[in-house]
Parts: sequence; structure tokens; C-alpha cells
Amino acid sequence: MVCQKIVLNTSCKVSRTLNSSTTEFLLIGIKQQLSKIHDSSLTTTHSDRNLGFIFDEHLTFSDQISALSKSCYCHIRELRCIGPYLNFETASTIATSIVHSKLDYCNSLYHNLPNYQLNRPQQIQNSLARAVVKAPKSLHITTILKSLHWLKVNERIEYKLLSLTYKVLTTSNLAILTI
Repeated sequence: MVCQKIVLNTSCKVSRTLNSSTTEFLLIGIKQQLSKIHDSSLTTTHSDRNLGFIFDEHLTFSDQISALSKSCYCHIRELRCIGPYLNFETASTIATSIVHSKLDYCNSLYHNLPNYQLNRPQQIQNSLARAVVKAPKSLHITTILKSLHWLKVNERIEYKLLSLTYKVLTTSNLAILTI
């Protein structure tokens, strides 16, 4: 009840009204923390979407990665269908603009996720790379990724974090933090 009053008071200060019958809260924490909250007046949800990214109550991002997999594999199947009519450069451009952009969107949030969670986006990228070069599954993926000049998913995450850090440290413009 206390949390709900805080949110309602805050929303009133910014001239917004909340419909208490349809308002849901996403409580984020580990299982031990969440088990301590026994406020029956709160309507909670297990996951929610914000700016197209799905957050879950334990920040495992499993719902986000599942939705990402579904969307990306759909595009990869479509790319394979039109693949025979595309040259390498066009296929690579389509793959980068459609699927890689989805893999890269908010990928810095995946930093420090366990390997079993990062394996799924990596499998998407591997499948995409094979679709672009029209390679069989038997060909080792490292050589394919190197030929495309693509970093692996965990390397892309590290690169993004390092480049954002560099931009913040080398510019006096703090507006970059809002990106």
C-alpha cells in the first residue's frame, strides 16, 4: 500500500492520473526480496515492455530473448527464401539492417548474463551468418564470422559498452548518457 501511494502521489505531481483498476506494477528483485513483499493491494506482473524491450521480475531477460529469437528466426527464414536471388553484398546488407539491428538493440543490458542466456542470441547470429554466405551447418562458424567481419554477440556487447564509456569520458557533453 505504501508503494502504491508513493506512485500515485508522484503521478499527481506530474499531472498524470493512474487508473488503479488497470495499473500493474513490475517488482524487480531476487526471489528472496520479492517474497518479503506481501502487499495484496498491488496488482503485479511478471514482465513488462518498455521501449520495445521486455523486462522480467528477476532481470533474466528470458522473455526478451525468446521474443527476439522468434522475430529474428522469422526474418532469417525469409532471407533464406529470397537468398538465391540475392548477391552476397545485398544479403549481407539485409542481414545487418534487419536482424543485426535487433540483436544490437539494448544489448548492453545483456552484459554479465550467464552463458546459457547469451548462447541463444549467438545461435541467431550463427544462423544468420550461414544464411548470408549460404554455408552448410558443418562449416565452422568462426571462419564464417571472420569472413563477414562480424564480432560474436558477447564481443559486440563489450564493444558497445567500451565505445559508450569512451564517448562519455572523452566528451564533456553529458547528453550522450540519455541515448
